[in-house]
Amino acid sequence: MNAPDPKADLHFYLQSARDALLWKLEGLSEYEVRRPLTPTGTNLLGLVKHVAGVELGYLGDTFGRPSGEPLPWLEDGAEANADMWATADESREYIVELYHRAWAHADATIDALALETIGTVPWWPSSRNEVTLHHAVVRVIADTHRHAGHADILRELTDGAVGMNRNNDSMAPGDAAWWAKHRSRLERTAEEAGRRA
Repeated sequence: MNAPDPKADLHFYLQSARDALLWKLEGLSEYEVRRPLTPTGTNLLGLVKHVAGVELGYLGDTFGRPSGEPLPWLEDGAEANADMWATADESREYIVELYHRAWAHADATIDALALETIGTVPWWPSSRNEVTLHHAVVRVIADTHRHAGHADILRELTDGAVGMNRNNDSMAPGDAAWWAKHRSRLERTAEEAGRRA
């Protein structure tokens, strides 16, 4: 058995989340990738824009490795929540390419530094803003997987597509009729539990 490689493990889970998130955009129109599907406006392209900024911040700026990418939506005085949606002038291609550049920059940081390297998170209070690279990578993995989960739900609401990637839907076997029956059963169970409460 090969010796464990913690960086390789971390990179595997980070890349799987990245890939899952971007896959959720495939085959959708400009409207569909931007459409707000929750009361707080959560949308697919905005999730990608957000995680690009997260990677550039936690796995770049935090370790004194700024990317040089202009991120006006994160600057002082920017509109609140501006990192969670793409303007009409910010094309899907621009956001996706920004995310790819963020990956490359983050991966270069992970490759260049030891996991024990201490960084300073500029936007955290100074009393608790030091983190190790290991901590920062785990934080980015958790954030990206969280948002990939959001994207999974948004995509299912958009056109019914589900799963981790095009080759692995990670779902129980069943056709549309089986899933409709399953959902109806869950609705009846929820109603029954609600009556008993």
